Amino acid sequence: MKPNTRRRLQAAGWSVGTPAQFLELSAVDEAFVELKVALAKALRAAREKKGLTQAQVARAVGSSQPRVAFMEASEASVSVDLLVRTLLALGSSLTDLAAVIRAAGRRRSA
Repeated sequence: MKPNTRRRLQAAGWSVGTPAQFLELSAVDEAFVELKVALAKALRAAREKKGLTQAQVARAVGSSQPRVAFMEASEASVSVDLLVRTLLALGSSLTDLAAVIRAAGRRRSA
């Protein structure tokens, strides 16, 4: 948020904070959400890099196109296990997954 916008909102009596503060997430919950979002973004990037549709990915992993859309949107019902399995099915290596996790950790500590 721009500093000017923050000051105007606070001057008007609004409380300004992070999404984690608004949702009252613990540090563990916040880290888990950030990891899940990073994996979801990596899934979409991997799918697009391979030129695949969501339906093609769904067929490859025995799922449905709407489920792949939920995966890419990091929907609450999607497990980290499903995201990891789908990334592996698209050819991501363990090194690739480690890089996603490291990048999520760097964003978190920044």
